[in-house]
Amino acid sequence: MTMIEINLQTVRDRIVAACKAAGRHPAEVTLLAVSKTFGAEAVQEAYAAGQTAFGENYIQEAVQKITQLRDLPLQWHCIGPIQSNKTRLVAEHFDWVQTVDRLKIAQRLSEQRPPTMAPLQVCIQVNVDGGATKSGVDPEAAPALARQIAALPGLRLRGLMSIPDPAPDFVASCALFAKARALFDTLNAEGLALDTLSMGMSADLDAAIHSGSTMVRVGTAIFGGRPRPV
Repeated sequence: MTMIEINLQTVRDRIVAACKAAGRHPAEVTLLAVSKTFGAEAVQEAYAAGQTAFGENYIQEAVQKITQLRDLPLQWHCIGPIQSNKTRLVAEHFDWVQTVDRLKIAQRLSEQRPPTMAPLQVCIQVNVDGGATKSGVDPEAAPALARQIAALPGLRLRGLMSIPDPAPDFVASCALFAKARALFDTLNAEGLALDTLSMGMSADLDAAIHSGSTMVRVGTAIFGGRPRPV
């Protein structure tokens, strides 16, 4: 077995254990392998081990990999910040985008999504812990943004994504994730029919799953430490 294959199995086992502890079925949680800074070969290795959903932070780097691996049945998620001049690349190449936090970006993605492609699956990034320098819409503004995005053609609003600051322990992590879960439940109660709550990474996926996450984004625990820039 390769190291990536071994790591993937370890992460999958961890997800199963976290679901068992939370009284949930493992099928309720999707594993997104975060492949940023790793080459197409690493993605191919993970695919050979059964992984099909991949997350990328750097859009131009991702487009190169998406193009190179276009013959594989992979699902690509944009999980990095999106500038206005990069929306066309996202709209034309990705299957999902999890980091929408402004109506302007959503409108550009809607306008630039090719009509021959399936709707772009969208999550709103929410800043649940109020960090002034962090990306994400304020939770109080999220319902209005969600309704606006849900009305845009070429997009399908799927849910919320959150990256809270690291917490000191499991209980503190759960408290932060609970804020995103509460907003998720509120939006569903308002009739938006969301099904995706993307939260939890290598260090805190157990708390995220306990709090209701349906998608965890794991990079380091699968691919190892990030290559250092030359």
